Amino acid sequence: MKKSKIYKFLGAVVFLSIIAAGIFYWQLPNRHKAIVKSYLLYKTGIIDNQWDVSNDKIEYKMISPDFYIDGIYRSMEGPKATNYVQLTTDSSLIYITGFKVKAIDSKTKATISKDFICHTNIDFNDVSYYSIFNLKNRIGKQYPRMATLSHGFESYEFPKGYGVPMKGKNLLYISTQALNHNLKDIRKLIKHEVTIRYSKDRNTKPLMCRTIFIELPFDENDPYKSPLDPASNMCVPVETKNHVYQDQNGNKLSGHWVIQPGKKTFTSDVNGQLEIKDSLRLHAATIHVHPFSTAIILFDKTTQKVIFKSKITNHTDRIGITKIESFTSEDGIWLYNNHDYELQLNVNNTTNNTIEMMGSMSLFFYDKELDAILKGNELSD
Repeated sequence: MKKSKIYKFLGAVVFLSIIAAGIFYWQLPNRHKAIVKSYLLYKTGIIDNQWDVSNDKIEYKMISPDFYIDGIYRSMEGPKATNYVQLTTDSSLIYITGFKVKAIDSKTKATISKDFICHTNIDFNDVSYYSIFNLKNRIGKQYPRMATLSHGFESYEFPKGYGVPMKGKNLLYISTQALNHNLKDIRKLIKHEVTIRYSKDRNTKPLMCRTIFIELPFDENDPYKSPLDPASNMCVPVETKNHVYQDQNGNKLSGHWVIQPGKKTFTSDVNGQLEIKDSLRLHAATIHVHPFSTAIILFDKTTQKVIFKSKITNHTDRIGITKIESFTSEDGIWLYNNHDYELQLNVNNTTNNTIEMMGSMSLFFYDKELDAILKGNELSD
């Protein structure tokens, strides 16, 4: 075969491959387009793909790679980045006391609208974490998430005198995702600046985290059937692969679903997620919900009393959350293993379209067992 024919053949293959790739790309959901787009922009060096990290005695601060905002990215759809961080270079004991995230301009580093923040997750390796503290019986019992910051809940401090203990050489896994509900005609590079505050005060009381979230049943045979019975607590999941769980009877539940226009309350039993053996004293909680939520409530069904209620204020002139009320208490609130607890989420979808929804809390309890270990200095290297 002549070289000219080979070149024509290769050119045709490349051309057809580009067309096929284009067709495949445009058929992807928006969240998957963001992943592909970010990967290509990072790999080609068109946008910054590095984390900028700085650290001092009380704060660990990091700036994410660039996020290219070129259209609408609703909750869970935007470009994102992940990073492993080590708060100190030695193995000294520290206490995490707070978190903060803000959106900044990629070039000027000036603070910009929080409407570009979807969420920031702070996770830990439970095998390493609990092994160091000689608590191997806790490994695999809880989802290893320390906290979630999100749109409307961008900063949080634990009550005075409390913190989550870590040995400095332990790693945290940070993931942060961009958001844009409202600006259609936009071409903008942004970053997220994430701050983790910590202390070395050995008088700090240790907290442990239990993550609870709304998980709802759906029709496994026809998961996207709609409309549902308005009186039911059933849901239509966003998808059936991610954020899908099973109850003790093997029924599938979704933690990421769609809500119809109008008001509704969703409820979810959280006794299994809490795993209270005897009693626990609650001192703090971080909240994660999506726009059009109006309140999320931890409710004691046994006493028919609200443990705490987080009111959620939405923007009035655009989609987004203005403020999510947090919960902190130095005195604490007791929860008991012979009580039934549920998570309640109130929503009000004021649009004419379906909206994606989630609702979760990271609850922080005084850790009596770990406090005794720390006071006895029984730590592994």
